[in-house]
Amino acid sequence: MPAKLDPREVHVRLPCPNRGPDLFLRYLGPEAAADNRVVLYVHGATFPSALSVAHRFDGDGWRDDLNRAGFHVWALDFPGFGEAGVYPQMARSEEDGPPLGRASDVCPRLEQAVRFICDRHGLDRISIIAHSWGTIATGLFAERCPDLIDRVVFFGPIVQRPNTDKAATLPAWRTITLQHQWDRFVKDVPSSRPPALSARHFDGWGSRYLDTDPLSRRRDPFAVAVPSGPAQDIAEAWHGRLAYDPAAIRTPLAILRGEWDSLCTDEDARWLFDALSASPLKRDVKLGHGTHVMHLEAGRYALYREAEAFLKAGDEAPAPIGPRS
Repeated sequence: MPAKLDPREVHVRLPCPNRGPDLFLRYLGPEAAADNRVVLYVHGATFPSALSVAHRFDGDGWRDDLNRAGFHVWALDFPGFGEAGVYPQMARSEEDGPPLGRASDVCPRLEQAVRFICDRHGLDRISIIAHSWGTIATGLFAERCPDLIDRVVFFGPIVQRPNTDKAATLPAWRTITLQHQWDRFVKDVPSSRPPALSARHFDGWGSRYLDTDPLSRRRDPFAVAVPSGPAQDIAEAWHGRLAYDPAAIRTPLAILRGEWDSLCTDEDARWLFDALSASPLKRDVKLGHGTHVMHLEAGRYALYREAEAFLKAGDEAPAPIGPRS
């Protein structure tokens, strides 16, 4: 098992029923007694749970904040990311085979993780926070298994855009350099505004990012290999073919996004909000001074508060009280 990010952290490997790569789960519960509120974090297309919900900036992070709010926090790494098993194809040429790890392929693994967590806590359903491409995998899961989900937070969701051209087919896997990550993390902040992402924080984050791939520092330049399936799903969505139907989601859902998020624009959020026609409770919240990676930025606590408020519920009318006998 990998090194723990916290002494209390619990690690679990879930073997694939079809002899594929293992799924990796990390868990951290609240230190104080709490209600049995459970949330699972689903990562995006380029970095795993250790670099997102479980990452700490100066000793504190999103998972810690959720713990203080009384949540039991689980986070997963899909195959090919972080501490999960690696696809055998990733030892061969990136051109050898179709894109790995698409939402349709990993959706059964997400179901496997949720059922495991429900059993672990004795619950029928849990809540999910999903980021970026993770919202596509979660949307497909919510469409297929609505009874396993309490509430969903879509942070910076990828949605369908009206381009009807055919998306190019990507290789099986790809590599991502630190420079590429930095460039895409900072590109959307207006030049007139101070940086949203601390260069000091990125330096620490970047070193840990390279650590997620044992071969990263053997490449020139240093780069991390990831499955291309998530990027293929994003390309397909932006060419008019989203992998799930938002109208089939029947759980409460919040859309959270930064005002400078070019991957989830006002038009994108409006499309998704309107398409969630069966959701009994939906919310679209735009947060100031944030981008697509707001959870790594100075404004991250605003994101924390909005996610926490939605997941704690209390925003539905109480059940009617029957007549007294």
